[in-house]
Amino acid sequence: MKRKRKRKHSMLRKLMVYGGYLSVILIVLFILFIFAVNQNVFGHLYSEQELRDFKNEVASVILSEEGKPIGKVFTENRTNVSFEEIPEHLKDALVATEDARYFSHSGVDTRSLLRVLFKTVILRQRSAGGGSTLNQQLSKNIIGRSGPMIINKTKEALMGQRLEKVYSKEDILTLYFNTVPFGENIFGIEAAAQRFFNKEVKDLNIQESAVLVGLLKANTYYNPRLHPENAISRRNVVLGQMQRYKYIDKAVADSLMRLTLDLDYLNLDAQGPANYYLVQVKREARYIFEQIEKETGKVYDLKRDGLIVTTSLDLQLQKYALAAYHEHLSVMQKRLRKQYASELGKQQLLSLSDKELVRLGLTDMADQKRNVYVFDWDSSYTDNLSIRDSIIQSMTLLHAGFVALDPATGAIKAYIGGIDFNTQPYDQNTTRRQLASTFKPILYLTALEQGMSPCDYLENDFNTLKGYPDWQPENYDKTTGGFYSMSGALKRSMNIPTVNLFTKVKFKALDELWHRLGFAAPLKEYPSTALGTGEASVFELALAYAAIANGGYKLTPNAITSIKTASGEVIYENQYDQERQRVISEQNSRLMTAMLEKVIDEGTGTSMRSRFGVEMSLAGKTGTSQDYSDAWFVAFNPKLIIATRVGASSAAIHFNTGTNGAGSTLALPLTAITLKQVQDNRTLNKKYAVGLTPLNSTLSAYMNCEDFKERVIIKKDRSPVKREIQRENNKDDRKKKKKKRKG
Repeated sequence: MKRKRKRKHSMLRKLMVYGGYLSVILIVLFILFIFAVNQNVFGHLYSEQELRDFKNEVASVILSEEGKPIGKVFTENRTNVSFEEIPEHLKDALVATEDARYFSHSGVDTRSLLRVLFKTVILRQRSAGGGSTLNQQLSKNIIGRSGPMIINKTKEALMGQRLEKVYSKEDILTLYFNTVPFGENIFGIEAAAQRFFNKEVKDLNIQESAVLVGLLKANTYYNPRLHPENAISRRNVVLGQMQRYKYIDKAVADSLMRLTLDLDYLNLDAQGPANYYLVQVKREARYIFEQIEKETGKVYDLKRDGLIVTTSLDLQLQKYALAAYHEHLSVMQKRLRKQYASELGKQQLLSLSDKELVRLGLTDMADQKRNVYVFDWDSSYTDNLSIRDSIIQSMTLLHAGFVALDPATGAIKAYIGGIDFNTQPYDQNTTRRQLASTFKPILYLTALEQGMSPCDYLENDFNTLKGYPDWQPENYDKTTGGFYSMSGALKRSMNIPTVNLFTKVKFKALDELWHRLGFAAPLKEYPSTALGTGEASVFELALAYAAIANGGYKLTPNAITSIKTASGEVIYENQYDQERQRVISEQNSRLMTAMLEKVIDEGTGTSMRSRFGVEMSLAGKTGTSQDYSDAWFVAFNPKLIIATRVGASSAAIHFNTGTNGAGSTLALPLTAITLKQVQDNRTLNKKYAVGLTPLNSTLSAYMNCEDFKERVIIKKDRSPVKREIQRENNKDDRKKKKKKRKG
């Protein structure tokens, strides 16, 4: 019996010894494990110095000239805020919900950690809750997770303690708010506040703060846009935690829990007011950064450096133009679709879609259906369409480009490159199409530069041209006979007098002026060129007409007025001191402005006054391409120039009559509706509704003639006015020759 007891005690002693050895071994292994994690064996762990130097990638904010955000450029959509900008109730909501003992622990909450381990490992409770402190959550957001959970948790605990050594509690809280993801590819509390409530974080109320803190548990499940019921439920949990830890009393919590979810959702990436314009801003910013790097060696990154870019965009003018798009194009789109709903129209679309299917190599798949996002002015939707039907739907869309510039500086004031950036990202302002009658002022300018005058008369009968026996131009109203003054012919956009003028003007001079004005496409020496078969973009046309509006100077367009760092240091400021190149004489720019003023007041642009009630001083020109494939309109005064073009992507798709397809009915209304709103806005009216520069007595007399005469006696004009104009033209010619010799 005694021997058995001795043997039993001996076994216990051995077990205790082995247990002790095992404990020592486990402790040693644990210490070695911690040491290994600390030494980056299981992946990089930020050192204290790296934590001091840590900076989030921050989105650059693009502002309108009024200082309102119009977009962001980023790798991660984040805007940092300071501790002072974060409301107290937001800090309280976070601490109460995510880490109640935040201000008492030193990075790791041992009590919470043991509780979670006990419930998870021993009691096998999956819903035991998280034991991670805000420090540990922040560490996870900084270093990410990979590998076994025990390694991740250990790394986060070590990082959480290091954060305490480097930062104050307030700094850690701020860094957390600026780092944490909120779903929808947005990071940080400021970006979240702007996305879901369209306000800065400092302006959030308690219930809004509770919604955003609630999002942290599961970004998608508690997304207030996607799942409002879930978001309200989670918001109320957060409010309950705030009550539990005495941040708010029960009465306040109960009243807030009864409130509905009041979102003001704003996604600038998808719904921004100037997304086509942002492409121009990014391009210009890259050029500016290249110049800064050449001059100073400093490198800036628009996607990561959190820069503040202020642009020249007038946001209110932009909004008026967008409203004009919706008001006018929604109506015209329905009319175009109605036209092609006829039997003849359907056959035309079927034939065009067959050609497109062949071009794309999709003939065998024409009837395969797929879900397609369909743009519609009333409400866009997803539909199950065949490939053929989706091609037809796309082909019959009306597209439009709209550019507004300050003709004195080249600053872009409004810019709409299409009907919907998400589905139609191709910029209509940069694509080249036939200019139609908006080309005519360039031909008439060439004639003025060669010594002709607005009162020189052009024959309204056409004689067959050598080499073009079958080509016969027609006036829009089909009339012939008599003579039109240059001013009268341009006012009414007459084709036959314009072609006759083309035969009088040296093509070389026309071609030189064309390129001096900034057009890139070649100009061909065909008589049809007189009627606008040359191609150009809306942007190019706006800049060319700007030279008429500003007294004869070519401009470089610009979108950015200043760039600052996040700390407020100005790294670029546009002085608007570009060296201007004279491309036409001042007197001829004034004469052309007066001729184009008559287009608005008496000619093809009169609906600006009669139909739309726009009274501000304007000069301008309409344009209608052959078969109504494109409609153009340009209007300007010394403070603003607007150029527009409307048409389908294919020239084969168009209105059948000028009632819907002419420049005056399809393109002009976009500008007219916009300017009527400008006129009714006291601030913008004062800013843009300025008078055209009046002609002096000499030039005014030069415009004093009848538009039309049955017969004209051709004789050399020896009037003082003619001699004065000729002297000015000769003076400009001498200057050009002298400059050329110097070159």
